[in-house]
Order: sequence, then structure tokens, then C-alpha cells
Amino acid sequence: MFPDGSVEVMPTPAAVRRAQELGLDLILVSPTAEPPVAKAMDYGQWQYEQKKRQHEAKKKQHVIQVKELKFRPNTDDHDYEFKKNHAIRFLKEGNRVKAVVQFRGREIAHVDLGKKLLLRFAEDLAGVGQIEGQPKLEGRNAHLLISPSKVKEKPEKSKENPPLPPAATA
Repeated sequence: MFPDGSVEVMPTPAAVRRAQELGLDLILVSPTAEPPVAKAMDYGQWQYEQKKRQHEAKKKQHVIQVKELKFRPNTDDHDYEFKKNHAIRFLKEGNRVKAVVQFRGREIAHVDLGKKLLLRFAEDLAGVGQIEGQPKLEGRNAHLLISPSKVKEKPEKSKENPPLPPAATA
């Protein structure tokens, strides 16, 4: 392909010679195509455009993080609600949540309390997240992973305030 819009199938040396006559470089666009596709253009300009495209693509991507919330088996209701609200916010942002119940000292004898707390937490977040497996006990910690729901809620149009008709011109 050449800047004047002409598209030709030609041997590589001839294409290179023609690009040099125009003061341009021959850039291989699609080497796997049959025949390979090359374009005559300024190599520096092409590099600049490639970097710009990569930068734009990187700007639009969202890295999913795992946010961790720590509980104890006897966590108070207010603290539980506070952490639950944080988890809801994290899930709505698209991040995963790892809920961890830490057992210290003799608390390890009451693992069932920690698992009940994690199941209650997962049940409260059922609307915004999905549970990944069951609560697992590893050492002195029980943990549960919750990922955001795939379904995005679309805002419904309100029927209470219908749109006004266009104003009549006088």
C-alpha cells in the first residue's frame, strides 16, 4: 500500500525501491498474510502511532485487585456492618473480596463461629457478589473469596416523571 492509495502485489526489492523513491520506509504490516502485506510510510511516525495506541489501551484497562477484610470470631455487629459496606463498595468497583477470620489463642476451638460469620457475610453480599467455594480453614485463619457479579444493573427509566413534550413556539 502506498500513500497515493494504490495497492499492488510486487516483489520485495521493487516495493522497497518504490518506497525509497517516495522518501518513505517499507513497513511489514501483516507478515503472516498470503502474500505478506507491507505499507510505505514514515517509520518514526508509525512508531509514534503504535506507542500512542498502546498507551490508550493501557489507560482503559482495569486491574482486578483482591481486597482483604479481617474479622475475629466475636466481631461486633457495628464493625461487621462497617466492613460489609466496604466489601459492597469494593465489589461494585469490580474488585474481589477476601474475607478472613483470624483465630487467636483459645478461639481456635470455636472454628464453627468463624465459619458461620463467613457464611453470613457471603449471604449478605449475595446481591453484589458470588462466592468462590466454601470457607476454608488454613492454620489459624478461615477465609472466603467473593468475586463481583457479572450482571451489570441498567438504570431503568422512571415512570413517575415522564419526559416533557417539546415547548410550543409562539
